[in-house]
Parts: sequence; structure tokens; C-alpha cells
Amino acid sequence: MTDKSGGMGGAKGPDELRRQIQRTRKELGVTVEELAAKADVKGRAMARAADLRDRAGALTVQLRSTAAQAGHTAQDRAFRAGHTVQDRATRAGHTLQIRATRAGHTVQHRAGRAGQSVEYKAPRPVRTVVQAGLRHPRPVLMAGAAAVGAMLVVQAVRRRSGRR
Repeated sequence: MTDKSGGMGGAKGPDELRRQIQRTRKELGVTVEELAAKADVKGRAMARAADLRDRAGALTVQLRSTAAQAGHTAQDRAFRAGHTVQDRATRAGHTLQIRATRAGHTVQHRAGRAGQSVEYKAPRPVRTVVQAGLRHPRPVLMAGAAAVGAMLVVQAVRRRSGRR
């Protein structure tokens, strides 16, 4: 037995001896439980396996969450990129449409000026006929068709006679 100074000594009475025995039993019980826990390899392995399962489950949840978030981020970026491409294509189409319209107006304006130039530079009888033809196009078309027909007849006659 130990005395108050930590050495072995006798108890001063039966009550103190009982208390020392009871304390020693408690300490011995704790020591035995600790040794039993260390000696229980199967129990420790099962506890470790349960801990690892819990960790793996938590890691799985975290990985799934991260993957879902990455998927959403990629989807958002693709969505924005698609809209950007669509917007740029729309703007490019509008730009081309504006340029084509301007080019058409420019050609129309130049053709009009060229027509006016020819109209004013042509001799007066020709101008009078052209202006009449613009006002009444049917007779001009009929006369043109008759002229083409006459040219075809002349060419056919020349071919038959051997002259070109």
C-alpha cells in the first residue's frame, strides 16, 4: 500500500485500508479497461472502419456537390458564350444589311445620274422618243420586238443565200 508520501506504508486503521483497497480496485479497473480496449483488435478495426466509412461518405457528398457546381458553372458559361456568339452574328448581319442597302442606294443613285447624263447628252429627237417610251412602254416594247423579228428574218435570208 502507498502512504501519502507515495511510498508503501500501512493503513492506520481498517476504514483507511478499505478506502485504499477501493481506490486501488478503481485504478486497476480503469487500467484493465484500457488494456482490454488495446487488446480488442477486432473492435478497434470495426471502429476504424466505421470512421473511414463516415469520412468516405462525407467526401462522396462533397465531391458530388463540387461536380454539380462545376457542371452548373460550365453550363452557365456555355449559355453565355452561345448568347455572345448569337449577339455578334446578329450585329454582323445587321451591319451587312446596312452596307448592302447603302451599296444598293449608291448604285441606284449612280445609275440614275448616268441615265440623266445620257438623256441630256442624247440628241433631241432621241430624247423625245426615250421620254415617250418611258411614259408609254408598251409601244416601245412592241417596236423593239418587231425590230428583233426583222433582224432575225434578215439573218435567216442571209444564211440561205450564203452571205453573212
